[in-house]
Amino acid sequence: MFKHILIATDGSELSELAVDQGLDLAKAMSASVTVVTVTEPHPVVGSFETTLAFPTEEYEKGAELLASKRLAHVAEKAAAMGVTCNKEHVKDVEAAEGILQTAEQRQCDVIIMSTRSRRGLSRMLLGSQANKVVTQSPIPVLVCPPPA
Repeated sequence: MFKHILIATDGSELSELAVDQGLDLAKAMSASVTVVTVTEPHPVVGSFETTLAFPTEEYEKGAELLASKRLAHVAEKAAAMGVTCNKEHVKDVEAAEGILQTAEQRQCDVIIMSTRSRRGLSRMLLGSQANKVVTQSPIPVLVCPPPA
């Protein structure tokens, strides 16, 4: 059924559950995987002093290093399972946008990701990246909720 699975990760424990489920599904279906992590733009808020304390170049270097570690971790797990895995780091966009762009560009047929399961006011104010992906994706999305 699925031949190319997109797994989104932000390196959190919750996204690790989605990684594990996505790799298990890929192995069972003999599908390939693209793992994606998204780095949002440098948050330039606050004063001039704040920007000096954490310059854009330092943010970008740190984000690149963190993304490389996340992607390598998933690629190692995939290799151990015999699953073909491509890695993708999308920079300077909102997470949902980067996930959807990658799914389209890589011609994936399902997206697997986690959700933080926000409820009430925090969900209304902050929105949900998973919700944006689910409502905007032209392909199926498997959302892995946190354990009960």
